[in-house]
Order: sequence, then C-alpha cells, then structure tokens
Amino acid sequence: MSGLLQFSQEVAEARSAGRPVVALESTIITHGMPWPQNVETARQVEADIRAAGAVPATIAVLDGRIRIGLDDADLERLGQATGVMKCSRADLAIAIATGRPGSTTVAATMMAAHAAGIAVFATGGIGGVHKGAETSFDISADLDELSRTPVCVVCAGAKALLDIPKTLEVLETRGVPVVSYGVDEVPAFWSRLSGLASPYRLDTPAELARLIRARQLFGDHGGVLVANPVPAESEIPQAEMAGYIDTAIAEAERRGIRGKAVTPFVLALIYELTGGRSLVTNIALVRNNARLAAAIAVALAA
Repeated sequence: MSGLLQFSQEVAEARSAGRPVVALESTIITHGMPWPQNVETARQVEADIRAAGAVPATIAVLDGRIRIGLDDADLERLGQATGVMKCSRADLAIAIATGRPGSTTVAATMMAAHAAGIAVFATGGIGGVHKGAETSFDISADLDELSRTPVCVVCAGAKALLDIPKTLEVLETRGVPVVSYGVDEVPAFWSRLSGLASPYRLDTPAELARLIRARQLFGDHGGVLVANPVPAESEIPQAEMAGYIDTAIAEAERRGIRGKAVTPFVLALIYELTGGRSLVTNIALVRNNARLAAAIAVALAA
C-alpha cells in the first residue's frame, strides 16, 4: 500500500514531526460545488485547519496514485477537471488501475486516511440510507466503512436528503457511536437540529479525543461519527429545507436518476431552489467541521 500513497511535502513533514493531520475528501470539490467556489472553499478549509494548529491532507487519486495532500496546482487541476470518477470503496482500485482522476467519497477517504495513519477526517455530511431504500436498496457504502475503518469522521450529520432515522438505525446495528457535539439532537446538515435525539453528546475536543483513544483499544472496532451542527447564523431551518428536499427528490425520481448520480443532482437542484443559500450554508458547515476536526486532532496529539 505504501507504494500507492504519495504524500505532499507538507503532510510528509507533519507526519515525521508528529504534528496533527486532518484528512479531507475531494468529492466536494468535483461533485459537491460549482467552479470556482469548489476550489475557493477547499483553500479556505485548509487554511482553517492550519489556523487551528493542524495540517490539512486533501485526498484524491491522480496519475494512478492516492495523493495524501494536494498543492494549489493540484486543487486547480481537480476543481476544473471533467470526467472525474467519484470513488467509493468499490471504485478506488479502478481509478488507480486505469489512471483516471478520482475524487474520494467519505468511504474512500477513510480508507486512504487509515492507510496513511491519519485518525481524524472532516467532511460536510456522510452518505446513508436513501429514502425508498426498502425497494431500491440504495444505501451508502459510508455506513459500512464507518463500521470497519478506525477513523473519526466529523460532519454536520447525514445529508438531509436521506432517511435520517433509518441511517441512524443502520449505524447502531453496525456498532458505530454517533456523538453530537454540543447539542442533544442529531444535526441535519443544512439545519442545526433534526428532531431526533442523539445517542450521545460530548462538548469538548478533549472529550472526543478520549473517546477515540478508547475506541482504538479495540482492534476490531471501526470509526467514530461526530455530528457537528452548522453555525446558527448560517443554518436553513429544517421546516423550510424539507420542502426543497422533497421537490428535488421528486424531480430526481421523475427523471429516473439513480445511484451515485442522485446526490449531485439533488444538491444542484436545491441550490437553484434556495437561490444559492444552500451553498452558503454548505460552505459554512464544512469550514466549521474542519475547525472542530483540527481541534480534535490537536487534542489527540497532545
């Protein structure tokens, strides 16, 4: 595996010095936001992590290797590329073998981060159980990855277009601790609260670091999911978002959109329906998650 990993100079130096590192996915760059906001946001998120005392490691597949950390030129290249593979666990080897550029989802980023010795990963929202999964069987590989790969994932909850109650049930069945940060309910991505009680609540990065250390004592345990609510000034209330989400999902069904294409389509339509507000909220929550992940990584390294 070491031959497949290519570390940026910044990340390599941080690893050698024992400094805290935070992994970042790249699907948000290629499939989650339009150009140029995608690259601008990636740079902002990396700057937030550095300001909090950690080193960012954006992960992607380029030129047949898994890149652990991207420089400015790499970010620009990825942000403007077309035909980039959206890589989950099933796709990572295909991208490597064919030499196609690939952006990493939550699952693939967790795999690469663990292989690179990175314990904390910041993202926007995880995938989960899609609405109607009882007939479509559309369930994200992110949930299985959380059950098997020992990486702490900091997010704003499952993406709100999903069936959140079923997603929480699957995570419980898979033995994944779901911890809300500073709130008693599970956050709902664009909205601070979902109306669903959180299984656990912790209030400081130090407490989260202790949980991760305890979890690591069990060699066969997977990851930890930290659900961090979007800042109050940036949220779109759940009651308002529900209407946009229902409209977008109904349109996806009408067009026969399935599988990996559903989430990018729905996110793009919600952007239109909200007049761009969803993107502003998305950027705010990603940056907020990055800051918390950096604080956790710093506490872990202490």
